[in-house]
Amino acid sequence: MSEQAARKRVRIRHFAQAKASGEKITALTSYDVQTARIFDEAGIDVLLVGDSAANVVLGLDTTLPITVDEIITLAKAVVRGASRALVVADLPFGSYERGPEQALDTAVRFMKETGVAAVKLEGGERSADVIRRIVDAGIPVMGHIGFTPQAEHGLGGHVIQGKGETGRAQLLRDALAVQEAGAFAVVLEMVPAKIAAEVSAQLEIPTIGIGAGAGCDGQILVWTDALGLGSGRVPSFVRAFADARAVFLDAATAYRDAVKDGTFPAASESFSDPTAD
Repeated sequence: MSEQAARKRVRIRHFAQAKASGEKITALTSYDVQTARIFDEAGIDVLLVGDSAANVVLGLDTTLPITVDEIITLAKAVVRGASRALVVADLPFGSYERGPEQALDTAVRFMKETGVAAVKLEGGERSADVIRRIVDAGIPVMGHIGFTPQAEHGLGGHVIQGKGETGRAQLLRDALAVQEAGAFAVVLEMVPAKIAAEVSAQLEIPTIGIGAGAGCDGQILVWTDALGLGSGRVPSFVRAFADARAVFLDAATAYRDAVKDGTFPAASESFSDPTAD
């Protein structure tokens, strides 16, 4: 969002304004107070406390095992670190699938216990009633369609969504269902760029892309991917804007060496006896 807007706290209304004016929306995941402070200072508009913490923080293979309590703990920390960005928390798998009332109960917990400004949940047409119930209670909702990680087993793995005329039509139905249910924005994940641009043009609410091309109204990345801290397989749609892994590794190695050779701590990093002559 604009430099002038960067001085103000991001609110839900700013998303519609950004869409109308063509300003791109920036988003990163965050799971702790330190990254929240840094990304907030950098002017990132949205900090998502994603269920991707299951992979990034807890080292799990999928997002499915992470719990409401675990995300709540992380969300509290991110809220403490953000003075401007809109903080959004993911509703994890199993916390809204039983229907609108379960979903509302979970969303209320997040709002009361963490201080986040909105929640995010996956699914298009299948989640419309859930989104509507939460929004009707006064809680902002960000949608998530295309590839939905919580449904990766049902989707057959990390498979691009929205391909072909059938996939395109379903993606548009999902996007319109999320919009009509009252979501203020929707994430499009792993969708062909041309299709994502078409969906973005037809929606009144902004789209936030991840692996969905430049035609979306904004972009989001998992922060460890964006800063080059990840290891192993990196999605083809990721750009590393730094090599934080190398920085961390060099620093840890230098610390180890300084301790081993006795150069840390130096005299200036040690306390003297104030009573000694």
